[in-house]
Amino acid sequence: MRLLSKKQVRDLVLYSFAHTARLEAAGKFPKRIRLGTGRVGYVEEEIQDWIRSKVAERDSPTSSR
Repeated sequence: MRLLSKKQVRDLVLYSFAHTARLEAAGKFPKRIRLGTGRVGYVEEEIQDWIRSKVAERDSPTSSR
């Protein structure tokens, strides 16, 4: 299992730290793991799954554009 930093996640999903925090609080983004004081990480596979779900949503014939 590999953990990603907030910066690595930002670079992958192209959202600001604040926006990913809002999505996470709403249950629409993978939850972070607290690693210590002032340090968090995200499970890489969970982030990749989230990205795949966005691609599937885009490609769904019933998606609204």
